[in-house]
Amino acid sequence: MIFVDTGPFLGRYLERDQHHRDSLASWERLKGEILFISEHVLDEVVTLLGRRCGSRFAADRADQILHSPAIRVLRCDPDVERIALNYFRKFGDLQISFTDATSFALMEKNKLRRVFTFDFHFEAAGFHVLR
Repeated sequence: MIFVDTGPFLGRYLERDQHHRDSLASWERLKGEILFISEHVLDEVVTLLGRRCGSRFAADRADQILHSPAIRVLRCDPDVERIALNYFRKFGDLQISFTDATSFALMEKNKLRRVFTFDFHFEAAGFHVLR
């Protein structure tokens, strides 16, 4: 079970992304794994793809993510938000995003230790980073 951050999705879908090749290779290696994202990661992916490629492209990719049998979307509740705020305070000196903080909280709640990301914040928070 692996949590997937925003960067690998952008790398997968955007040929000019700096992580495009690495993303494609890693996605291939992760076939057969159960993958998790958060509603906040989905929001970032769709928003950024929409800005770079247009809303139709972004909506089509969102449909693929939401209907993928391999990807499960984790959603925040008040307890997760409280834990996220604690992470946000704790790693404030690293200027983490609130999306990262909610990802950390959801990973903690769901006992997920591995994450597919290009963001060093996850490693700083003690998670095992896959690239």
